[in-house]
Amino acid sequence: MSPRSAVARVAAPRTATARTTADRAAAPRSPKAPSKVTAASATSARPALRVVPSEPVRRVATRPAPVPDRRKKPFVLLVVAMLVGTSLALLVLNILITLNSIEATDLREANALEAQEVQALQQQVVDGGTSAALAAAATAAGLVPAGSAAYLVIGPDGSSTLRGSVTPAPEPVKASRVPADKD
Repeated sequence: MSPRSAVARVAAPRTATARTTADRAAAPRSPKAPSKVTAASATSARPALRVVPSEPVRRVATRPAPVPDRRKKPFVLLVVAMLVGTSLALLVLNILITLNSIEATDLREANALEAQEVQALQQQVVDGGTSAALAAAATAAGLVPAGSAAYLVIGPDGSSTLRGSVTPAPEPVKASRVPADKD
């Protein structure tokens, strides 16, 4: 096969007949190049050649054969339906994620408020746990400090004995109003 491709041969068809070696030998030569072989000796030494037509070159189709429209329509509709369905599904998922994000933000804010309230209550417990604060709260409630303690001891026969001295508690100081807790 010649170095020229099949496409090049198809693109440039031959318009003249093919020349053979015998035709070239019989053609008159220019006077510059002397001829060593004569026409009679060239034709007798070689048989006459003829051109054999080659197989026709088949062209490769650049595009496949067109598909009828009725076969394309279901596929196109399926692809469009899938695109619309996917877009709607993504939209719904995006809305749900946004709603969950808003709910999570509200819960974080509520949690922060509850944490502040717990911290305030813990501070009240710490402040109210000192002995001075307890004494002040007891006095405000009308309680008095206890005097010396006296004990009754009950014997095995049922008799009782008093140990210690008994003194009555002093009268409570008029209770002042305690401000109400902040609710």
